[in-house]
Amino acid sequence: MEVFKYKKPLSLMGKSKRFGLLSIAILILSFGLIVTKGFNLGVDFAGGTLIQVKYTGEAPIAKIRDALSTDKTYEGASVTFFGSQEEVVIRTKMSSGILGEDVGAKVSSLLKETGELEVRRVDMIGAKVGSELRTKGFTAMLIAIIGILLYVSFRFEWRFAVASVLALVHDITIAMGMIVLFNVEVNLDILAALLTILGYSLNDTIIVFDRIREGIRTIKNPDLGAIIDESVTRTLSRTTLTSLTTFFVVLTLFIFGGEIIHGFAFTLLVGIVVGTYSSIFVASPILMWLGFSVSGFREKEAVKLKRDKDKEKMRAMYENGTM
Repeated sequence: MEVFKYKKPLSLMGKSKRFGLLSIAILILSFGLIVTKGFNLGVDFAGGTLIQVKYTGEAPIAKIRDALSTDKTYEGASVTFFGSQEEVVIRTKMSSGILGEDVGAKVSSLLKETGELEVRRVDMIGAKVGSELRTKGFTAMLIAIIGILLYVSFRFEWRFAVASVLALVHDITIAMGMIVLFNVEVNLDILAALLTILGYSLNDTIIVFDRIREGIRTIKNPDLGAIIDESVTRTLSRTTLTSLTTFFVVLTLFIFGGEIIHGFAFTLLVGIVVGTYSSIFVASPILMWLGFSVSGFREKEAVKLKRDKDKEKMRAMYENGTM
């Protein structure tokens, strides 16, 4: 199905500097947010206790805070609405006094005067466990990026690998910046979303690179920019359909999936948009800026083709008993 019908390739690489400046500006803003504001670490990474409470009517936030402040263990706890006016989430730092008690029963007792309620969830993570989860999570992301670098180097050429990894770093950094900007709580779900973005963005980039490599082999024009323009233009229909389909599925999860997966869906929405953008307007221009040589690639391909033909010829002579 062709969404974009074209008579001549779109001049995408001619605007690469503009897109490059846009990406750099967004990256700087994202880094600034990450450094100055920092992440809103959830219980998974920061450690502590999370209690989800549902009321039959609207939850009285002020009364809940007053009731909790009567117990030193829960003094200073954060109380926020969770998806609706009837549900709240109580977050408090881990305390040694909490470990030996039934947290659900204790909170129910403290809040019994605030209305009819039900404790729906209690999550407890120690500070040491949270630190280990944080370290292992970001180590997994680093290992994934290194693995991608090696895979693309093996499948294509080192310049393709560097371009794809820089595009992935671009996508993850902007996604993190949006997480900080909208104060999304960072937990294991968000880490899973970031790893999903790595895979999604890489898939898009690999498809574009495959078409560029095919264009280098078949398009007679020696100019890399013209080859990229024609190759990327040919993938626009596929990229648009795939991205829109995925986007609307995740958007449905974001709107109707509930508060529990709200952060996960939001991160994926950002990743889909940024990943689609980067596969076209970031990865491909980086390939040009790294000085990829069309003539050099074609010479290597010619040598490889000749070597393969010589091997086939020798194999045929051996099988026929002529050598």
